[in-house]
Amino acid sequence: MIFGAHVIVYSKDATADRAFFQEVLGFSSVDTGHGWLIFELPPAEAAVHPDEENNRHELYFMCDDLKTQISALREKGVQCSDVQEARWGSITRIPLPGGGEVGLYQPKHPTALAVSSK
Repeated sequence: MIFGAHVIVYSKDATADRAFFQEVLGFSSVDTGHGWLIFELPPAEAAVHPDEENNRHELYFMCDDLKTQISALREKGVQCSDVQEARWGSITRIPLPGGGEVGLYQPKHPTALAVSSK
């Protein structure tokens, strides 16, 4: 039985990005040894989009009030990208210390999370 999902974020500076996930985003973690942290994430959903290539993946965190989340991140010294409005949500990008980024969005569409919380 499938009981969860494991997301991997590749980074040129994994130590800095782990600290960011822990200290700035506030995710709890377990140390599997030698400082190798595995983070607890909020409930998740998955979507499959058409693309010309395989093996391209993106990570987005979801929130119910994007402006409030951006303000909270700004107070921690994080400068998010400008908000983009899409048919499916309001989106910003969060830069990671290792040079990558993750998305943060407020969905405008029904989510699978609402289904599982009923």
